[in-house]
Amino acid sequence: MSFPDSYPRPVHDGSGVVSATYRPDGTAHDLGSVPGNTVDYLATSAATSGGFGLYRWNFGAHVSGPDPHFHRTISESFYVLSGTVKIYDGTRWVDTAAGDFVHVPPGGIHGFRNESGEEASMLLLFTPGAPREEYFETLFAGGTADMTEDELAAFYLRHDNHWL
Repeated sequence: MSFPDSYPRPVHDGSGVVSATYRPDGTAHDLGSVPGNTVDYLATSAATSGGFGLYRWNFGAHVSGPDPHFHRTISESFYVLSGTVKIYDGTRWVDTAAGDFVHVPPGGIHGFRNESGEEASMLLLFTPGAPREEYFETLFAGGTADMTEDELAAFYLRHDNHWL
């Protein structure tokens, strides 16, 4: 069977298989922190064979989120589900709201934060998939607080986070 050149090479050969996963709304959050941010692992890199990673980032009503940075190996996309999320587009902080979408290709400078005083939620999509779980888990557990400067630099490099 041939496919158009514009399509990727097939990764499945044969008939269809039963393999879908289902995560009902209300499933317990995978990560939580005080004062109220949570993360839901919707589709990890491991679950998608490295194709993508999809996470729901839920902000508490406090100010939080990363400063401007970039990734060399992955793109990052944001789809706002609720509330107001500030997203840095490389030149300015833009107030985004439910239904807004932002795509940042590899190397693109970006950041995101909630400064609204209200809860907010968004989807984060990384392509290709990268194992972001350890990065999120370390941050949520406050694990970077005890790292030396060299350990912190190695941690960020291992997770393709390059701060400005």
